[in-house]
Amino acid sequence: MPTGPFAHLHVHTHYSMLDGACRVRDIVQRTKELGMEAVAITDHGAMFGAVEFYNECREAGIKPLVGIEAYMSPTDRRDRSAKMGEGAYHLLLLAQNLAGYRNLLKLTSLSYREGFYYKPRIDKEILREFSAGLICTSACLGGEVADALMKRNTKVAGDVAELYLGIFGPERFFIEVQNNGLKEQDQVNPELAELARKLGVGIAGTNDVHFLHRDDHFAHDCLCCISMGKLQTDESRLIYPRALYLKSPQEMAEALADFPEAYDNTSRIAAMCDLELD
Repeated sequence: MPTGPFAHLHVHTHYSMLDGACRVRDIVQRTKELGMEAVAITDHGAMFGAVEFYNECREAGIKPLVGIEAYMSPTDRRDRSAKMGEGAYHLLLLAQNLAGYRNLLKLTSLSYREGFYYKPRIDKEILREFSAGLICTSACLGGEVADALMKRNTKVAGDVAELYLGIFGPERFFIEVQNNGLKEQDQVNPELAELARKLGVGIAGTNDVHFLHRDDHFAHDCLCCISMGKLQTDESRLIYPRALYLKSPQEMAEALADFPEAYDNTSRIAAMCDLELD
């Protein structure tokens, strides 16, 4: 089982509207309580909480990792032909430095001004243009790589991963793995790790944090019901796993026991980020 420092790289705050149930200050304080030295903010398609998060981290002596979980259009960002739910994949982006932070600002602005279709979307064209200073991971099961693997299309998964590798290079592109107790993750995680090995890139383990403590699942579920216009008695609705809370390093070591490199690379990625805001 892996040991050593761990950093949460995939974290949603309450600025992931009606999908994140973590207040910024609470995340920072809980990170400190659990003995971690760095933590990320990666809200859905937006940077509304970035400055607040940065200041709270600095005040608490925690290293801030500022990023987003972007919505990636499968085609052109201006294409509005896809059905609802099929028009965007997830992609995780973290700012290494001020240049990367400015590129995140540019990408999020363009996602709202030019790419908005159900969600604020970017595409591979502008990602390539504004990729400097950014670290990229393939994101969750909603990412394009994992989605292709779930559909048993290994060629598409490999082609997409190679495209991102071409944009970011082997030092700034990682294949993301998660273990939240989902059978789909059990299926694709070994395939994701094998794909990373073939491409010569690292894997990064995350927990896709949406709420602070395990017991906060009910409150988060209420937010999701409001977002989807559903009642909690509707068992056919989307229900998030109970494991999507801010786990301790020990809990993450257990979750990523089969992928020790994915655990270790979180601190490596955190060390690669050194954002200084005026």
